[in-house]
Amino acid sequence: MQIEQSQVTLITPTGPMQVYQYQPLAAATAGKTYPAILFYSEIFQQTAPIARSAAILASHGFVVLVPEIFHELNPLGTVLAYDDAGKDKGNQDKWTKPLESYDSDNQVMLDYLKTLPYVRPEVGAMGVCIGGHLAFRAALNPAIKATYCLYATDLHSDTLPCGEGQQTLGRAADIQGELVMVWGKQDPHVSPEGRQKVYQQLTEAKVSFSWYECNAQHAFMRDEGERYDAALALQNYQQAVALFRQM
Repeated sequence: MQIEQSQVTLITPTGPMQVYQYQPLAAATAGKTYPAILFYSEIFQQTAPIARSAAILASHGFVVLVPEIFHELNPLGTVLAYDDAGKDKGNQDKWTKPLESYDSDNQVMLDYLKTLPYVRPEVGAMGVCIGGHLAFRAALNPAIKATYCLYATDLHSDTLPCGEGQQTLGRAADIQGELVMVWGKQDPHVSPEGRQKVYQQLTEAKVSFSWYECNAQHAFMRDEGERYDAALALQNYQQAVALFRQM
């Protein structure tokens, strides 16, 4: 279906956050209601590949919100380049922002969705790279009914800044919705031992989850660069849409 895009600035406890909104065309006046997806970017924020991914999801009948994940640390509208400078800045931001700040960001987006009469109560989460971690983080909120995490970085290492007892993986038992974890076997950022740690933690926490390890590099969903795998990306979009339609 055709879609439309807009932007909204939401006020969070840590400052204004620009959010990109994708939804079916004329959703507000169509007389229909749609489930929603919180979609989390890589460290580079909303690049062109991220925007295209959000558009693909929205075109299947979802209201998709893409937050600027490091809004406290950059001017609104910041997009980092896929180069060394952009990578260094994005990683610096990742090591600076406490995990608890993403929790308050998520709650603000959930509260915003409740103000939209054409959005159903069912909300899912999806993300790539650090966004895969942040989607997992969002799943700790009981309002998130289904989550699709792609090559989630820093989940196994417990190294992102946070208060005591607030590392994301350690709170896996808080997840109430369905969870899907997707990994690339050739991803240098998450070792086999790291993946096994995540699998074991989810199993011990009795989370309802599905698990896929693909013959793919890190960032295989990004439709720019040599690591892109179009066939595998299509497969994952289809799986994600099927998951969210079951919410």
